[in-house]
Formats: sequence, structure tokens, C-alpha cells
Amino acid sequence: MKANASRQYTIRNIPDSVDSILRQRARETDKSFNQVALEALMAGVGESLRPKRNFTGIAGTLPAEEAACFDAEIERQRQVDPELWK
Repeated sequence: MKANASRQYTIRNIPDSVDSILRQRARETDKSFNQVALEALMAGVGESLRPKRNFTGIAGTLPAEEAACFDAEIERQRQVDPELWK
């Protein structure tokens, strides 16, 4: 599905308690009812409206020499100093 694709649903038989909670949440958060209902629906299926981070544009872009220095520094920082753990 395209990111900007628009789908519309008609959902029937929503319990009064669910309607009340969604409307109250919309008022409390100063969001539209549609936004709150969409967030609740997405949370129910384990999704989020927040965009997912994608680091493919920066992964692997360091020159080999710089990447080696970076890896060496990370390895150095992972070393445990036995004197500090006495």
C-alpha cells in the first residue's frame, strides 16, 4: 500500500463504552476523533503512525580506513578494566 493511499472504513456496532473512550481521548489530546480512532486501530494491530527509521542511506558510507578506526575505538571501549572491578 502506498504511504499516501487513503482507505475508508465503515465500522458498525461500536460499543458505547469504546465510543466514549475514543471521544474523551480526542478531547483530552486535542486531536480529531479520526486521528484518535486511527491510532487506536493501529496500536491494536501492533503498528504506529510514527515513521519507521531507515538508516540505509548512511549505513556503510564511511571510508574503509575511517570505519576501521571507528571499529577499533568501539572495541577499545568494550574492554573491561580489571582494576575497576575489584
